[in-house]
Formats: sequence, C-alpha cells, structure tokens
Amino acid sequence: MFTDNTKIGSGLLFLGCVFLFLGCLFFFDSAMLAIGDILFLTGLVMTIGFSRTVRFFSRPERMRGIVAFFGGVFLVMIRWPIIGMILQLYGLVYLFGQFFPIAAQSMKDTPVIGQVFSVPAVERFFDSFGGKSKRRAPV
Repeated sequence: MFTDNTKIGSGLLFLGCVFLFLGCLFFFDSAMLAIGDILFLTGLVMTIGFSRTVRFFSRPERMRGIVAFFGGVFLVMIRWPIIGMILQLYGLVYLFGQFFPIAAQSMKDTPVIGQVFSVPAVERFFDSFGGKSKRRAPV
C-alpha cells in the first residue's frame, strides 16, 4: 500500500510541522524553525518523491510562491525568523492554495470537525482559494 519512503516521509512531515509550531510558540525560536523547515522539506521529498518534488518546485507559473517560500527558509536560517515565517506562509498559501478546498471537502466527512467545515462562512473562505474550479491537486 505505502512504501517505506512514504511512511518515513509522512513522519518527517509531521515532525517538521511540530517543530515549526513549537518554534512559533516559543517566540519564533530560529533554531526550532530551522529544524522544522529541514524536516518538512525532507519529508516532502520522501513522501512524493524526488522527481515530483523537482517538477512541482520548477513550474514557472508558481515562481512567486517558490521564491517566497525558499526566501523565507533562507531568512529563518540567517536568524530573521518573523519575516522568514511570514514569507514562508505566503509561499505555502500561493503554492498549495488550490489544495485547501480539496482538504476542506474531505474534512466535511469527519464526524466532529465536519460540522465546522459545513458552516457557510467557512465554505466561502475555502472556496475563495479556487474551490469551484475543476483544477487538480497541486502535487
């Protein structure tokens, strides 16, 4: 079903998100944020594969999001964590914005959280990312 690389990559993605969350929680600790960035990127490569990652990050129409995301990673690495995280957040929304409506649609099927995602205001918020179009998921 899942390969070992996919399982390890999912774990690294989770750990990267945990470190990023803790880095923001501890007043933008640049060391935790840098570890979270490295784990997140490594997990992404291991989860979807090297060639698909390179294809995803080399599309010209996504260049603004790619530059913003990796610029944010660079700023975190040189110890400018607040500006770096703002750039990373912008880059992630720009790169994965069309995936948010897909994720919200699948969250509607969960027992408790599904009611929150069925509220009209929340539906409109996720549809503003392009949920009504028939585009594919970004990866």
